[in-house]
Amino acid sequence: MQSELKDLYQDLILDHGRHPRNFREIADATGHAEGYNPLCGDKVTVFASFDQDKIDDVAFQGKGCAISQASASLMTQVIKGQPRARAQQLFELVQKMVKDDATTEDLTELGKLAALAGVKDFPSRVKCATLPWHTLLAALNKAHDPVSTE
Repeated sequence: MQSELKDLYQDLILDHGRHPRNFREIADATGHAEGYNPLCGDKVTVFASFDQDKIDDVAFQGKGCAISQASASLMTQVIKGQPRARAQQLFELVQKMVKDDATTEDLTELGKLAALAGVKDFPSRVKCATLPWHTLLAALNKAHDPVSTE
């Protein structure tokens, strides 16, 4: 069963890496931010439209490895329509997961984002998976400086 679950997660990552969802610009975004991973060259721009508390729309553009693209794609699917506080909460859970500190309850709460759990076995890929999340927080906070994983 564990092997089947791993295969399912791998298929999900490959699908989102090859066919990212919400891969577009939001012309009238409330906030946007750019992120860059100088070690591998991943680049992502996250666009978010939000009111006081709710993320009405979120999208991204960029280029990079399958992990980076899949993470951004999954992130946009899960975050859209959520309160901004939930974005922060999910960011923290994803951080715990890729550092191998997540509990079974954390993984259950993450839902399909748990597909990224295997990244913890490849430390050089952790920054690929977390770059979109750091960039999302910068967009929600209307940060002006580009986000870097270094």
